[in-house]
Amino acid sequence: MSVPSVPDYEWLFARTRAGRERGPGAARALLDALGRPDTQFRSVRVVGTNGKGSTCAMLDVGLRAAGVRSGRFTSPHLTHFEERVRVDGDPIPPAETAAFIAWARAHGGDAAFFDLTLALAARVFAERGVEVAVMEAGVGGATDATQALENVAAVALTNVALDHVGVLGSTVAQIARDKAGAARPGVPLLTTAAGEALDVIAEVAAGVGAPLLTPDTHPALFALPHPPRLEGPHQVRNAALAAATLRTLGYGTGVEGALDATHPGRLERFTVDGHTVLVDGAHNPHAAQALALAVPRADVLLFGNLARKDTGATLAPLLGVASRLVFTAPGDLATPPQDLAALHGGDAVPDPARALVHALALTPPGGTLLVAGSLYLAGQTRALLGGA
Repeated sequence: MSVPSVPDYEWLFARTRAGRERGPGAARALLDALGRPDTQFRSVRVVGTNGKGSTCAMLDVGLRAAGVRSGRFTSPHLTHFEERVRVDGDPIPPAETAAFIAWARAHGGDAAFFDLTLALAARVFAERGVEVAVMEAGVGGATDATQALENVAAVALTNVALDHVGVLGSTVAQIARDKAGAARPGVPLLTTAAGEALDVIAEVAAGVGAPLLTPDTHPALFALPHPPRLEGPHQVRNAALAAATLRTLGYGTGVEGALDATHPGRLERFTVDGHTVLVDGAHNPHAAQALALAVPRADVLLFGNLARKDTGATLAPLLGVASRLVFTAPGDLATPPQDLAALHGGDAVPDPARALVHALALTPPGGTLLVAGSLYLAGQTRALLGGA
């Protein structure tokens, strides 16, 4: 069978989770059909409400700095699908995606998009000789497709807050229990979570026999020689988790490299005609609160998010950051910007490209424009600004 050189992304993207059962079962079936590629490398699972992408980026760079051939599986992508699967920091070529899609159309059954992408990553990592792969969970822990992975060397749990409440539970404790379900007997579980969430995580870890490592129990493990290159107080916590995970796995020599990591769409800074543009993918209340602490003041806020998110609670921490507001729609499923402008004041410009131009025009010379509300909007804005 000939393999097309251009991936059929339309077919892949259409394999949404809607109507398909959540959980690791379908992903495990795919991995088994591929010959269990996930057994040929060690995995570090990264779970949590926010900070997973940044933690994955720091772990990936840290592993490479320690001389390890690394893989990184993350989601969503900002511009190109292949950003989701990287080997030694580089996205895979589209030809590898095309070859996998051809296989999946013949052998993948009714598998969902995320499960297929996970299987693609595992196959690529096995074929390319990856030693350690950093695997970001999609939603949750115990109920996530990444729970299907074998040969897990460590689990890093960033934090727990209210998000995906219709899927994981309606309270922090319920969500923490699902995320902590990523714990495995004898496998280190590292976390920077606190409060009620940490209590639940500790209970789950003890129940399965997973060693629990936290900044309180192992302060030296989480200590940083200096702040990370990524901006914001929240990134210090992510960096501490990445550093502790590297040290636990025996790759402490990679900590300096991890601290120098960058990650697109996370308080990423651009300069446009004398204006500073800060692009961040904060898309839920917890992330927006962290962003407001990192950027207490900007001149203009360009905001757009998906309607399935808690728009009001996500926007609330950012309303005091800027005096001028511009609302846009990062996709067909976005919260209508007209509704947001009517409720909060400001301007509604549905097209993101036009909204960016308008927001820049409102930004005074030497001023700052903050773009937030969705990773999709972050990706669109980066592309418009020439981000690589």
